[in-house]
Amino acid sequence: MKDTKSLDVICLGRASVDLYGQQIGDRLQDISSFSKTLGGSSCNICFGAARLGLKSSMLTRVGDEQFGEFIREELSRAGVDTSHVVTDKERLTALAILSIKSKDEFPLLFYRADCADMAIDVDDFDEAYIASSKSLLITGTHFSTPHVDKVARQAIRYAKANKTKVVLDIDYRPVLWGLTRPGDGDNRFVIADSVTQHLQSIVPLCDLIVGTEEEVHIAGGTTDTVAALRTIRKLSAATIVLKRGAMGCSIFDGDIPASIDDAFFAEGVKVDILNVLGAGDAFMAGFLRGWLTGKDYEQTCTFANASGALVVSRHGCAPAIPTPEELDYYIAHQHQIKRPDLDPELNYLHRVTTSFPNDWGELCILAFDHRIQLVDMANKVGADISRIKPLKQLILSALQQVLGQQEHANQLANNQVGVLIDDTYGQDALNTVTGQNIWIGRPVELPASRPLELEGGRSIGSRLVTWPKEHVVKCLVFMHPDDEAEMWQVQSRQLLELYQACCVSGHELLLEVIPPKDMSSNDDTVVACMKMIYDLDIRPDWWKLPSPSKTAWAKMSDLIEQRSPHCRGVILLGLDAPFEELTQGFVDSASFPLCKGFAVGRSIFSGPSEAWLSNKISDDQLKQQIGQNYMTLVDAWNKRKEH
Repeated sequence: MKDTKSLDVICLGRASVDLYGQQIGDRLQDISSFSKTLGGSSCNICFGAARLGLKSSMLTRVGDEQFGEFIREELSRAGVDTSHVVTDKERLTALAILSIKSKDEFPLLFYRADCADMAIDVDDFDEAYIASSKSLLITGTHFSTPHVDKVARQAIRYAKANKTKVVLDIDYRPVLWGLTRPGDGDNRFVIADSVTQHLQSIVPLCDLIVGTEEEVHIAGGTTDTVAALRTIRKLSAATIVLKRGAMGCSIFDGDIPASIDDAFFAEGVKVDILNVLGAGDAFMAGFLRGWLTGKDYEQTCTFANASGALVVSRHGCAPAIPTPEELDYYIAHQHQIKRPDLDPELNYLHRVTTSFPNDWGELCILAFDHRIQLVDMANKVGADISRIKPLKQLILSALQQVLGQQEHANQLANNQVGVLIDDTYGQDALNTVTGQNIWIGRPVELPASRPLELEGGRSIGSRLVTWPKEHVVKCLVFMHPDDEAEMWQVQSRQLLELYQACCVSGHELLLEVIPPKDMSSNDDTVVACMKMIYDLDIRPDWWKLPSPSKTAWAKMSDLIEQRSPHCRGVILLGLDAPFEELTQGFVDSASFPLCKGFAVGRSIFSGPSEAWLSNKISDDQLKQQIGQNYMTLVDAWNKRKEH
C-alpha cells in the first residue's frame, strides 16, 4: 500500500525565543549581552529534524510581533512546514533567558505567563493535518495546564485514528508545572504525585516515550529507575528510550529487565561539556532521523548520541544542532575528535552547512563601497566631501528605481540584485537596504592599504558584533605570489584574524584579490594567490576577482573544488574597465558555473557621479544615467552565453 503520509513528524508544543548570555561563567544577573536564537523544546526538535533531513511541521502559536515573525522565518529557513504556526493576536511569544555559569549550572528564566504557545487551540488544526504525518511529537509542558492538555489529547485522538505514531518527550520542567519559584527554571526534578498521575494517564497513548532518568522517575513515580520503567511498561507498550547523558542511551521494547544494563544499550560519545541545554532536543532530532526512516537501533542511537554530544559542546540550542553532512563526518571521526568545539573541519562544516544562505542565483551587484576614489573625485571638481553621503543614497535610489520599473524587473527576473556599500559614507544606504532580500557586501579594509590593514583597527571581532548577519564581509587584499616574505607574513596574519573573526560572528566572507599594478601578472598569478590563502586554512565563502582567461578559469575551478567545495562562487570585479572589456570577461566566464555574477562600480557610476558633484546634472538625471548603465551591464551578463 502506498504511503500517503507527506510529513515525517508534527511537533506540538513550546515555541519561544532564547536570549542566551554571551559571557560564560557570569551569574545571570551580571550578564551584559545576550544572543537571540530559536527556543522551546518542541521548536528545537522540529528545527533539528528538518535540519537533519526530515519533513517536519510545527504546530504552535506565536505572538503577532517581531519575535513571532523571527520564529516563523527561522523554521522556514530550516525547511520546516509552518502552515500551522498560528499567530495569536492577543498574546506575546514566549521568552527564555539563560546563561552558562559552569558545567553544572545553567540559570534559566522562563517568561511564559499567558504566552502564545500555551493558548494553542483545537481549532488551530484538523484531523487531516495530523493524519498527514507519520508521527506526532508532544513535549511534557503541553500537558501541564487543563487547556493545553485538552488540545494535546485531541491531537493524539486524531493520530490514533489515522495510524500516526505518538511520541512523548517527557521534557520535565518543574517550574512550568508550577512546582518551584520562577527563578528555579534550571531545576530538573521535583517529586510531585500530581504530575506523575497526569503523565501516567498519557503514556498508554504513546508509541515512543523518551526521557532522562529523572524524567522516567517522575513518569514512573519512583526514583528507582527499574521500578519506574516497570510501572511505565504496565501502562504502555510503547518503546521507551532512556537518555543516560554521556554514557549513551538504552532502549526497552518488551519486558523491563532486572538491570537497565541488560537492555539494548548504545554507548555515548564523551566530550567536554559547555552547555547541556538543548542536548536532549538534539538527541531527539537525531533519534527521529533514524527511527522514522527505518534504521536499526544501533544506527538510530548513533545519530541521537552524536547529535547530543555536538550540542553539549557548543553555545546555544537550535543553532548548535548539526546537519547531515556535519553529523556523518563527526560519526566517522568521533573517536579522534576529543573537542568538537575546537576541531577545524567540524567547525567549518557547521559554519557552511547551517547558515541557511539564500540561493542567490546569478548576482548583479552594484558596487559603490568606494571611498578614496570618491574623495579624489570630489577634490578634483571642487565639491565638498560631505556630498558623498547623499551621493551614495542617490546611487542606491537609482538601483531601487530600476527595480521598480516593470521593463527592468522582467530583465532581472533570473538575476539577484546586490550592492557593495561602505559604512564610512554609505551607512544610511546600508540601513535602507538591509532586510530587503538584496545581497549586501560591506568592506573592512583600509582603502589602498598594502600590507593590508583594516578600518577601525585590529579588533575586527568587536566591530562585527554591530553588523547585521546578512552583511557579507568584503576585504580587498593587494597581493602577489612574488611578494617578499615579510609582506606576506603581515598580510597573512591579518587575513587569518579576519577569517577567524567571521567564523565566530557568523558572517560570510568575500575576499577580493588584486595583484599590484607594479608587478607583472599572468594566468597563474591570481590562482597562485588563492592557493596561498587556502594554505592558511582560510576558506572564503566568496571570491571577488579580476576577469580571468578561460585557462585561468579552469585552474580556479579545479582549485576551489579541491580545497573548498562549499564555496559560494566567484564574483567578477570591474576596475573601472570599459563596458566592452567587461562584456568580454562575462563571455569568457559563461561555461564556468562557479562564476556567480559581477560586482561593478566605477564603470557604472563614475561619469554620472562626477557630473553630479560638478552640479552639471540633477538628482533625477544622475539616477537615470546610473540605472541605464547598470541595466546595460545586466543585459550583457544575461547574453554572455549567446556568444
